[in-house]
Amino acid sequence: MESSREPSQDERRLLEFLIQKATVKFPSNWNANLLVKPLNDEGMGSLLLLPEGVSVDDDRLMGKQVSECQFSDEDGTEVIASLNIDDAGRLFELDIWKTDFSPLIGIPNTLKQFE
Repeated sequence: MESSREPSQDERRLLEFLIQKATVKFPSNWNANLLVKPLNDEGMGSLLLLPEGVSVDDDRLMGKQVSECQFSDEDGTEVIASLNIDDAGRLFELDIWKTDFSPLIGIPNTLKQFE
């Protein structure tokens, strides 16, 4: 598995969209020094989120899902992206599920709210 890194421009855009739709409020500097670590999901794009002060080695538990959206991948397959926080209310995971379980091709420029 890859080591932690800064989120890509597309990942950051998706996170910003999900933060705006979230059922909880995040501080305006939520992305300051944010690192991500790709999860082993066969290339669908899920990320462990590591906000400032959180390490990959920290023992954190998933708290709850706070927002989600859907979009179509370049091959037309539907994708569901969910933003999860840990039990302490910190960013925890960007869960991406491509409905046919194939690798994600790309995050589109336009996203719509999941209904």
